[in-house]
Amino acid sequence: MTKSLEVLETCLYVDDLLAAERFYTDVLGLELVSRQAGRHAFFCCGSTMVLLFAPAASSEASSEVPTHGARGPGHVAFSISHDAIDEWIHRLDQHGIAIEQRVNWPKRGRSIYFRDPAGNSLELATRDIWSFDT
Repeated sequence: MTKSLEVLETCLYVDDLLAAERFYTDVLGLELVSRQAGRHAFFCCGSTMVLLFAPAASSEASSEVPTHGARGPGHVAFSISHDAIDEWIHRLDQHGIAIEQRVNWPKRGRSIYFRDPAGNSLELATRDIWSFDT
């Protein structure tokens, strides 16, 4: 293969789609692209997508896509710049979102961890946690 794979979309499962939609738009500032009440909310995140599904609805048979689903908290890390960490800490504080942990990684990278309303673990991380070019 001549090209590397890249993640096009990632999916989290949430029991309360309305609360999750408010969080991902109001707190994280993602753009809502599509919603189906009781089933999903899809968000644009840079050049990728974040998909939120209601677990019960996504496990039902569909002619469009295979069934899927998960229960329990998932994890997604969003890439941010070093300069943006303090701004994000302030923004999360303004929205009453507790930061669970702050990590200074061995290769200079930094992360902050917090939860969405469904309990999913979200991370804001600088790309150098994995030694990617910044």
